[in-house]
Amino acid sequence: MDKMDFTTCSREDLIERIKALEMLNHQLLKEKEEDTRLEYAWTGNLGHWYWNIKTNEVEFNPLKVTTLGYGLDEIPKNVSYQYFTDKLHPEDYAKTMKSMMDHLYGKSEVYETEYRIQTKNGKYKWYYDRGKITQFDDKGKPLFLAGIVFDITEKKEIEKELEKKNEILLELSSTDGLTKIYNHRTLMICLQAAIAESNRTKNPLSIAIFDIDEFKKVNDTKGHIYGDEVLVEIARRIKMNIRETDIAGRYGGEEFMVIFSGADIKVASTIAERIRQSVSNHPFVEETIITISGGVKQYKGETMTELLKKADENLYKAKNNGKNQIVMKEPLHK
Repeated sequence: MDKMDFTTCSREDLIERIKALEMLNHQLLKEKEEDTRLEYAWTGNLGHWYWNIKTNEVEFNPLKVTTLGYGLDEIPKNVSYQYFTDKLHPEDYAKTMKSMMDHLYGKSEVYETEYRIQTKNGKYKWYYDRGKITQFDDKGKPLFLAGIVFDITEKKEIEKELEKKNEILLELSSTDGLTKIYNHRTLMICLQAAIAESNRTKNPLSIAIFDIDEFKKVNDTKGHIYGDEVLVEIARRIKMNIRETDIAGRYGGEEFMVIFSGADIKVASTIAERIRQSVSNHPFVEETIITISGGVKQYKGETMTELLKKADENLYKAKNNGKNQIVMKEPLHK
């Protein structure tokens, strides 16, 4: 920053300037005596800053501004607190100001926050800022703050990348690799949660288990690649025909399951029948006719294992009754 020209200052201005410098020198001497100059070896250290509240002037390491893309000749002679707050990201302004006000009014021991600050080219960098009141007037009002600031942009970018990778890993661990719907493990977690919710709210809950009819024959005659294509298409047809609140997944092999939260046996059976018709009416390649059978069961307070077993029993009734049908107690439309 340029040196200030004192030749044009009035006597009062000079007295105020001397007082401000005395406060700054007092703080620097105090830090030296206490060995608290805030010279941490952390990556991104942009140095310390000092805010004279009365004059609203901020003294700081030029790195705090040059890191934003500004040259030393672009830094004003007198930098106010607003010089920095005006560059804050709109989403970070309120929380940053609250953090400072909480400290100024004694609601927090330190001012501490993370915020995005705009660079000269319009982009944003992440800063971690921490400060504390170091001098008060005779009435206990804050006069002077000292702090330190760090550029944590790289840290935030790494965190963002890790979040993306974790989301991908979570998706991979919860979905079936082939059909891209939930896998067996996730289905069981969802069903357990749905049962707990049904017990709490007393809302109905039903499930349906589907199995592809004669799927072994499809694999034996058409090959496993074609069989995989059938599995993918059936998963897509299930997703197409269920409600947004329903949960679909691959139960295992050629079996699928749908969890119908808030649906009684009648609603669940109607949707299951719609899925069955969607599969049987679909023109699979090479004019192959693919059908599915399903067993539907409404939750009646039994254990999860018992619920699955009863739905499975209805599925095998559908198989034994000729396939290509949905069974709850008695077969629906064939």
